[in-house]
Amino acid sequence: MAVTSKHLATFILGAAAGVAMHKYLQTEEGEKLMEDLKVKGNQLKDEAEGAIEKAPEYFEELKGEASNKLADTLAMLKEKFPEAEEMIKEIIGGAKPKTV
Repeated sequence: MAVTSKHLATFILGAAAGVAMHKYLQTEEGEKLMEDLKVKGNQLKDEAEGAIEKAPEYFEELKGEASNKLADTLAMLKEKFPEAEEMIKEIIGGAKPKTV
């Protein structure tokens, strides 16, 4: 792949942006910006670590809630459709379901 004038211009603009950023970060305002970014970065890191610590507990809670909802749904189905369980067992077992 040949280097074209477009590639060269992109490289020069990127280098110029890097030099300008370096010069800006050497000023008092730039140093304050870097300090603010460090503080915000540390806050985000702490939040992420807290979330990682809480994740197993959170997923265990979700699992429990899902189990409860499943049990409630199955109880409701058994109450409303008592023959459904037998039909499913017959279908899974390969037997033909009884016709009513």
